[in-house]
Amino acid sequence: MKKPLRDNDTPGEKRIRLSEDLLWGIHPIFESLEKEPERITEILLQKDKRGGKIEGIIEKARLHNIKLTFTDSLRLTGEESAQVRHQGVIARISDTPLVEFAAFVEGMAKKIQKGERVRLMICDSLQDPHNLGAIIRSALASGAAGVIVTRERSAPLGGTAAKASAGAMSHIAICQVTNLVAALKDLKKAGFWIFGAVKENDAQSLYATDLTVPSCLVIGSEGKGIRPLVKRECDVLISIPMSGTLDSLNSSVAAAVILFESLRQQLALPPR
Repeated sequence: MKKPLRDNDTPGEKRIRLSEDLLWGIHPIFESLEKEPERITEILLQKDKRGGKIEGIIEKARLHNIKLTFTDSLRLTGEESAQVRHQGVIARISDTPLVEFAAFVEGMAKKIQKGERVRLMICDSLQDPHNLGAIIRSALASGAAGVIVTRERSAPLGGTAAKASAGAMSHIAICQVTNLVAALKDLKKAGFWIFGAVKENDAQSLYATDLTVPSCLVIGSEGKGIRPLVKRECDVLISIPMSGTLDSLNSSVAAAVILFESLRQQLALPPR
């Protein structure tokens, strides 16, 4: 029998710590895909699982562009995990519904056409859910219109991120994309300028950069920063001037500095 195509094969055993942002079991996940697919960020399946409902889960996940990870076996760890029967399928759940990318861009483009100075926060492969939640909190507090996160190599938008955001996740548009480079190209077509935060000597100072245009502010991962292909798509690379011996800031702190500098610039503009 021909095996179905696999989206992201991971050999060996996949261990996942039991947490509040997980859903498990064939029927609950199938029903969640039927009723609220926008809240599911990833589905993990054992390769040896077959059956109509399993194939239905795979089909619905692909239909809604939900990340699928296939592995030889799944194991939940942590307190009370021994009582859980996951039936070979586990889903990661976001605490807030995610906006589909095409609708997200369409909505932002309409704001630009109305003359609004729209700002978006882009998180490229952030690994720490505390940082991700803090960035979403700063984005909302600084008046950003939305946040885009990557689907791969990104912290889950679950309970930890939600707590760190202090409720902000429920009050700002959040979109998850598979191909960030392609997403940035579409955002440029919609009228955005792309500003990438880096720690390079030849980057333009944040305080010498005009952030009053419709802007996407890109922050990279905690260790490696913005990925090379994403950096290449940026219109302007910016850095935060610093004194002392430290050469970089925590990603959530850097994002807050940039977001509130962009807000300061907009507030300094004469009213229309």
